[in-house]
Amino acid sequence: MRVDIWSDISCPWCFIGKARFEKALAAFPHRDDVEVAHRSFELDPRLRHTRSTTDTAHAAKYGMTPAQARAAEENLARVAEDEGLTYLVDHRDHGNTFDLHRLLHLAAARGRQHALLNLFYEGNFASGRSIYDVGHQVELAVRAGLDEAEVRTVLADRQAYADEVRDDEAEAARLGVTGVPFFVVDGKYGVSGAQPVEVFAQVLERARRDHAPRPTLVATADQAGCDADGSCAVPSDTGSG
Repeated sequence: MRVDIWSDISCPWCFIGKARFEKALAAFPHRDDVEVAHRSFELDPRLRHTRSTTDTAHAAKYGMTPAQARAAEENLARVAEDEGLTYLVDHRDHGNTFDLHRLLHLAAARGRQHALLNLFYEGNFASGRSIYDVGHQVELAVRAGLDEAEVRTVLADRQAYADEVRDDEAEAARLGVTGVPFFVVDGKYGVSGAQPVEVFAQVLERARRDHAPRPTLVATADQAGCDADGSCAVPSDTGSG
């Protein structure tokens, strides 16, 4: 059984949703038969390679006041801590994630995608360093087991693994995905948002027992932005990365 997960490194609910899904998978009796693939999704591909603080970026993107954006971040920190995650409200910035996704595809080709994804999430939400700094990206990729020279070559070539990122995003568009995290379980069931562990457990068991011909959305999220329902939505007029 295969689980495809569309997510973005800048998405806090993706960070939280991954932790919840992995708890459900760890308790799933047939976990050894489950293949997990992480797929690319840019929340805001219009961003160029410039950075802003998270509070400022979220206030501008979702029409919040700085105080509201700060309160939302503090709430996310509490939710993340409940899942055993470290989540820094301060000392984080916001930027373009296209290169991070390209490196994740390189890592997938080398069998190191899961390790690098974990390090990218930790590097963004828990380290106090910018995930958009090339030196930090290279350091994390090497820690994940990738060759430093190859990583630097990929980062220098903007076309390296670019098609793979865009193919993931095109498939998400065909599925009607408008926010992340989004999980497709066994090609049949779609789960939107950072749902409770129990929901992921139920879907894994249902997918094992049942065989539906087409994806069926079993949990939805209608919000615009990263709010309490556990999904981060894209702006309405985004383009490709």
